[in-house]
Amino acid sequence: MTKPTQFSKTLRAWMDTFMHRSMRGWSHFAKSTGLSMPQFSILMQLHHKGPCGMSEISERFDVSAAAASQLVDKLVQAGYLARAEDPADRRARLLALSDKGKELINQGAEERHRWMDELASKISTEERARVTEALEILIKAAHQLEEKY
Repeated sequence: MTKPTQFSKTLRAWMDTFMHRSMRGWSHFAKSTGLSMPQFSILMQLHHKGPCGMSEISERFDVSAAAASQLVDKLVQAGYLARAEDPADRRARLLALSDKGKELINQGAEERHRWMDELASKISTEERARVTEALEILIKAAHQLEEKY
């Protein structure tokens, strides 16, 4: 049985490798679209967390309201974001991904997944089965941790 310290080292090494490759992929993709990483990050946040107001963008990215407004305005003008009335407060506006924004995020995810497909092709069928089983265990444990927060 693997020692917890070896497990932790191996998991951290994988996380570092994966995060480096993933972030590099997102960065290259964002640059290819003409978006800055902060703009692309806003799109990703809305993709993962759903519509939100301008103040939430400002808070999530720790930028001033003016800076958040500039970033968002460019994304709205480019057609990646849409503003809608907040049903909870008719005076407020919610920001959400437009269809064009959703398409862009999906294209970026496909680019990132392409590397994962290449990686999978480098290991045997048996190894893929073992990795799948291990990842399913980690996913389950991660979901249990998320439920606590």
